[in-house]
Amino acid sequence: MNKKNSGMKNGLYYVLLILAMVMVVYFIFGNNNPQSPDIEYSTFNTQLEKGKIKEMTIQPTNGVYKIVGQYKDKQEIKNTGGLSLWGSTEVSTKSFTTVVLPSDITLSGIQEMAKDNNVKLTVKEQSTSGAWLSILFSFLPIVLFIFLFYMMMGQQGGGGGGGGRVMNFGKSKAKEADKKANRVRFSDVAGAEEEKQELVEVVEFLKDPRRFVELGARIPAGVLLEGPPGTGKTLLAKAVAGEAGVPFYSISGSDFVEMFVGVGASRVRDLFETAKKNAPAIIFIDEIDAVGRQRGAGMGGGHDEREQTLNQLLVEMDGFDGNEGVIVVAATNRSDVLDPALLRPGRFDRQILVGRPDVKGREAILKVHARNKPLADDVDLKVVAQQTPGFAGADLENVLNEAALVAARRNKKKIDASDVDEAEDRVIAGPAKKDRVINKKEREMVAYHEAGHTIVGLVLSRARIVHKVTIIPRGRAGGYMIALPKEDQFLMTKEDMFEQIVGLLGGRTAEEIIFGVQSTGASNDFEQATGIARSMVTEYGMSDKLGPVQYEGNHQVFVGRDYGQTKAYSEQVAFEIDQEVRRILMEAHDKANEIIESHRAQHKLIAEKLLEYETLDARSIKSLFEDGVMPQDVIDSQFPSEKAQTFEEAKRALEEKDAQKQAEEKQDFEDAKKELNDEAEEVKADSEKTEETVQSDSKNDEDKSESNSEYDRDNFEDRYK
Repeated sequence: MNKKNSGMKNGLYYVLLILAMVMVVYFIFGNNNPQSPDIEYSTFNTQLEKGKIKEMTIQPTNGVYKIVGQYKDKQEIKNTGGLSLWGSTEVSTKSFTTVVLPSDITLSGIQEMAKDNNVKLTVKEQSTSGAWLSILFSFLPIVLFIFLFYMMMGQQGGGGGGGGRVMNFGKSKAKEADKKANRVRFSDVAGAEEEKQELVEVVEFLKDPRRFVELGARIPAGVLLEGPPGTGKTLLAKAVAGEAGVPFYSISGSDFVEMFVGVGASRVRDLFETAKKNAPAIIFIDEIDAVGRQRGAGMGGGHDEREQTLNQLLVEMDGFDGNEGVIVVAATNRSDVLDPALLRPGRFDRQILVGRPDVKGREAILKVHARNKPLADDVDLKVVAQQTPGFAGADLENVLNEAALVAARRNKKKIDASDVDEAEDRVIAGPAKKDRVINKKEREMVAYHEAGHTIVGLVLSRARIVHKVTIIPRGRAGGYMIALPKEDQFLMTKEDMFEQIVGLLGGRTAEEIIFGVQSTGASNDFEQATGIARSMVTEYGMSDKLGPVQYEGNHQVFVGRDYGQTKAYSEQVAFEIDQEVRRILMEAHDKANEIIESHRAQHKLIAEKLLEYETLDARSIKSLFEDGVMPQDVIDSQFPSEKAQTFEEAKRALEEKDAQKQAEEKQDFEDAKKELNDEAEEVKADSEKTEETVQSDSKNDEDKSESNSEYDRDNFEDRYK
C-alpha cells in the first residue's frame, strides 16, 4: 500500500513538473519568436494597403481574431509583443502576427484590401488549444499549492524514517534489523560470558515465555548496557538482533532530537507504537545519554526539548498504559549522567556492566579476530593477551589489524610475532617517527631518561615487570618504557601506587643526576604521578595526616549537576591536601634518586645499549642488569623499509627487495625449465632406444620366417618329386 501511494505521488510530481516547464517555455518563447513578431494593427493596415503582404491567415482565438501572415520581402519592424530577451526589438523578418478585435466592418475592410492587392487570404476555425492553455495556466498555481499541502500532510500516513516525504519529521527513524544482513551471533562475542548469559535469557523469554510465566516471572522492561568505550556494548546488541526471532528496532539517542519543538516526543511515541503492533519486539537505543540526561541539570532557564523527550520515554517504558511485549535495550558509557527515574526497576530492570576484559577474555577476543588472519607459529595469542592489560575489545581488534598491515608492508605471507609487537607499539604510542631529526645531546638525554625509568622498574618489580624500553620517537613521546603488571589487578595497595609514582619520577631524577638539568620531557610523567598522589589523598584515604576520609569523588565531571555546589571541605583542608600530595611526590623523588645512585653502572650500560640498539626487550634488559652483557642471539630484526630515514629511501629499499625477489623467482623458473628439458631429453633417448630394439626384433622375425618358408618349399619338392 505504501509503495502504491509512493508511486502515485511520484507520478503526480512528474506531471506537475512537466506542466510547470511547459508554462515557463510558453511565457519565455511563446510571444517572443523573432520569426513571427507581433505588430500593431495600424502597421498591419498600412502594409496591407501598400501591397507588401503576400499571404495571411485569420483565425478566431480567445475572443479575438489572430492574423498570421508572410511579407513579399523582408521588413524591418518593431517587435511589440512581450519582453525582449535578445537585446533589441528591431527585427528583420518575412513573418508577422497581429490581433484584430471581432468587428464585421474591420473584417470586411481587410478582405477588400486583400482582394485589391492580390493577397492570398485563408480563414480557419477557432482553435481550442489556446483556451485550454489559458485555463491550465490559470489553475496551475492552485494545483501546485494543493500538491504542496498534500505532501506536507503525507507524514500522517505510515511510519519510517523519511520515505521521501517532505517535512516528515514527526516519525521515528528506527530501522528494523535485517536478519539476513546481520550475521553477528553470540558466538562472535568473546570475553563477556556473564553479559551474554543475561541477554540470552531475555531472548529466550521472548521466544518461549511460557516456562518463565509458569514460575510467576515478569518480563524485564529494559536492559542497560554500560561500560567504557570499545568494550562491545553495540556488538552485544547486534548479537541479540541476530539471535532473536522477533522484530528488532535500532535507533540512536541523537535521532530523537530535532530543531522542531515536540518532535522528539513524537518520535518516541511512533517508535513504541510500531513496536507494540509487532510485539513481542526489541528496541535498541544506542548512546541513550544523548536523550536520557538527568532532568533539571541545565544551567539556563526555559523549557528543555530533551526533557520532554525523556518524559515521553519514561511514560512509554512504564507508564499508566503499560508496555507489554516490548523490551528496551540501551547502551551508554556515561551512566553517571542518566536520570534516576530512567534507572529504576520497571524501566531498566537490568543494568549490565560491560567492562574491560581480563587476560582470559582478551585471549578469547583475540582468537575471534584472528579467524581470518594467517598467523605464524611464533605468535602466541595468550602472550599477546598478557602484554595488553587494560585493552578493550576494539583495541585488541585494532592491534591485529595493525599487525596485518605491518606484515603486508613487509611483504610477508603470514603475521609473525615481530609484526604483532610493532602493532602493539603503534596502538599504544603511535607510529614511529624515524625521520625526525634529533641532535646528539637530546638523544643521549632521552636514553638516560628512559634508562632511569627502566632501573627503577627493575628494582621495584614487586607488582610490575619491565617489558620494553625504546628511544624511537612515537607520537608525542621521544621515547618510552612499558612496564606490565604480573597479573591483572582489580585492587592496588598503597605500596603499589607509591612504587608506580617512583617509577614515573625515575626519568627526571636520571636527568638531574647525569646531566644536572631539568627538561620538559618529564611533563607527562609529572601529570600521571600527581594524579595518582592526589587520588591517594582525596579518594582512597591513604594519608596518615588527613585520615580515611574521601574529599573528592571519583565520578566524572558533569557541569550541569555540579554547577553551583561548593567544596565539601574547608580551605585549610585544601591546603593540607596540597601539602600531602607534595610530600608523597618528594618522597618518591628521593626514593628514585637513591635507586639510580646505587645502580649507576647498570644505568649507564642500559643507556649506552639504548643509544646503540634503540629498542631493548625484557630479556635484553634483564641480561644487561644482571650479567652486564647482551644475549648472544640478539639480532637486528628491523626491515630495510623501516630503517630508511625518508620516504624515497623506504620506497627504494622496497623496490630493491621486490627486484631481488623477482630475480630469485626467475632463477627458480629457469632451473625448473632446465630440469624439465633434461627430463625430456632422457625420455626421448629412452624412446629411440626402445624403437631400435623393436626394429631389430622385427627384422629377426622376418629372417626367421623366410628361412622357414624355404625349408617348407624344399620339403614339399622332395615329397612330391
